[in-house]
Amino acid sequence: MTKALFIIDVQNDFTEGGALGVDGGAAVAAGVTDYLAEHRDEYELVVASRDWHDGDSDNGGHFARDAAPDFVDTWPVHCVAGTPGAEYHPALDVTDVDVHIRKGQGEPAYSIFEGTDEAGRGIADLLAERGITEVDVVGIATDYCVRQSALDALEHGQRVRVLIGLVAGVAPESSEAALAELGHAGAEIVAADA
Repeated sequence: MTKALFIIDVQNDFTEGGALGVDGGAAVAAGVTDYLAEHRDEYELVVASRDWHDGDSDNGGHFARDAAPDFVDTWPVHCVAGTPGAEYHPALDVTDVDVHIRKGQGEPAYSIFEGTDEAGRGIADLLAERGITEVDVVGIATDYCVRQSALDALEHGQRVRVLIGLVAGVAPESSEAALAELGHAGAEIVAADA
């Protein structure tokens, strides 16, 4: 088995009621839990990422501290390390997660490939160690961190599938554009039950 599941940023601040909550975020958390309960044996490696931003800086300009956020490059304060907003959504069962990646520690980071595990290892090294050649991607947000993580997985030579029904985006238009871009780049866009 040479397949991994990436669970991208299913955190309280990215679900309904959070600092940057998206519609459908809680449903994604519950859906990923159900999916993993049924499909865990299909994956050699299950990895979950979290934004894990510094609370005492603007994280390389990522946090809009002195002006209104533009929601492209600058954002409201979110997912500050050690706060409830940075924790996984309670509907996401992480029991079967093998590796936890933290990203955005003092800098902007959208892709799981920009983070590290607690030992400081990056995801590219972890995939190589396990001989992973295929990655399924789920999580939040379709048009930002899911998009960039999937693009980077393709860049690293992975066969990539994005599982529709287990992703939620900031806006319908940008989410549709992201999925189209991913499909054009070589990712398969498939239903989670396919």
